[in-house]
Amino acid sequence: METPDFGIPPRLAARLSMAEQHAYLRSRLSRRRALVTAGMVAGGAVAGGALTGCGAGGSPDRPGASRSSASGLAASPVSGAAVVPFGRHLALGDDPRTGMRVSWQVPAPVRGPYLRLGSRPDDLGGRTPAEVRALNTPELRGIRAAVEQYYVHASLTGLLPGTTYYYGVGHEGLDPADPAHRATISSFRTAPVTPGTFTFTAFGDQGVGEAAAAGGRVLRGADPAFHLHAGDLCYANPTGRGTAGDTYDATHWDLFLKQNEPVARSVPWMVTTGNHDMEAWYSPDGYGGHLARFSLPGTGFDPRSAPGVYSFVYGNVGVIALDANDVSYEIPANLGCTDGRQTAWLARRLRELRAADGVEFVVVFFHHCAYSTSSHGSDGGVRAEWVPLFAEHRVDLVINGHNHVYERTDAIRDGEVGRAVPIGGRTDPVRDGTVYVTAGGGGKDLYGFPAGTPESYAGHVHDTESVPALRWTRSRDTPQERVEWSRVRYRGFSVLSVTAHAGASPRLEVTALNHEGERVDAFEVRRGG
Repeated sequence: METPDFGIPPRLAARLSMAEQHAYLRSRLSRRRALVTAGMVAGGAVAGGALTGCGAGGSPDRPGASRSSASGLAASPVSGAAVVPFGRHLALGDDPRTGMRVSWQVPAPVRGPYLRLGSRPDDLGGRTPAEVRALNTPELRGIRAAVEQYYVHASLTGLLPGTTYYYGVGHEGLDPADPAHRATISSFRTAPVTPGTFTFTAFGDQGVGEAAAAGGRVLRGADPAFHLHAGDLCYANPTGRGTAGDTYDATHWDLFLKQNEPVARSVPWMVTTGNHDMEAWYSPDGYGGHLARFSLPGTGFDPRSAPGVYSFVYGNVGVIALDANDVSYEIPANLGCTDGRQTAWLARRLRELRAADGVEFVVVFFHHCAYSTSSHGSDGGVRAEWVPLFAEHRVDLVINGHNHVYERTDAIRDGEVGRAVPIGGRTDPVRDGTVYVTAGGGGKDLYGFPAGTPESYAGHVHDTESVPALRWTRSRDTPQERVEWSRVRYRGFSVLSVTAHAGASPRLEVTALNHEGERVDAFEVRRGG
């Protein structure tokens, strides 16, 4: 069935950028003022900033996200006691040793939202005020009803490193310290001061469903310190072109957050933006919804216009999140949206991390693949803009999604195989180059590999001299290439698990597990080894 263009003639829609489509729709759609809900903004205890500027959609007379304020209180139509928070999810603070961001959702407006924190579940402390970000999805007559969603955020700073904390969330009429709500209390642990051994997990392209939920159960079994989500989060926008003609169901986010809450309420869920996460209804760059739902580290070049771009250090690992929509040749809705600022920031941040005391490894994650042979192939824009920087700074591991499979390269240096890395093998990025992992088996419908290309994974190794692949060019042509770098290929759901070791023998132990917990791949990264 042809996708409707919601008032934009198809030929016109094909010529307009996302910002131009947004302006066109604003001039044609009936506007509904966003219902600004209750909350308090109190100095450093409150996360985020005004949702204004590029990618924010913060003005109340247009579709987008609006912050609550103490002077903008709106009465809830129901008692606060009847409004039950859900969809709790964490994110690391700018410094994971001393900060944590806690987010949740409420199904109706509330007054005075807050968080209680303590060292024991039966001894929660005082109230830390929280901020409500209301998200208005306008009605499209004959297509969908208007939707109002309410996301709540609290930013915690000044925490003790390496410490387990218990927390509960509430509002006027609902106190998590009440014994009746004891079951809603959860916990998290801050990063230690001294690097030790820890694990983090990763995947992309999750969606909502049994396979998506199963991935959460597998990663929970790995007991990670945090989880990297490489984009295409819930598929509320199933079309994924990043245009106003995409179909869209905002309520799908409610299902996504409920599904992941058993894990995300205690494991920081570090997300970035994929093509299905560009939602044109919320801002010129489609990220107003992302700004409303998530409270991520503010360490990128511009957290308000590029919320999926940030960096943090945990133990001996520096992590960089990027928004590949900015450089993608395949899906050009946001191509060039940062006007080069993201790539300039990436270059600076790689230099800083390589010079930082205690940072032994650098891991980068984003959505579109630099190297993959599956359905979408490789994105030439990623290769042109970022791969040279990864090579210059000898990035240790790059994690992508986009292709709904598991695929892993050999170590790649100067576009060629720098060293073959078989399952169970070892690589040195300084000598050999960078290993790229496509971890797109997070739960959405699976893809495959080119005809005649065998899968090759632990227990089922089928090495081939070369395999066919395609690569997107700026002109959006897809020339075929035969590549030698595709080492592991698995058409199944999977979770990537990375264990970082510090001390006398620093290394990354990288393992991929299927949803039955069986090993699909394993290799080791040692610098100078």
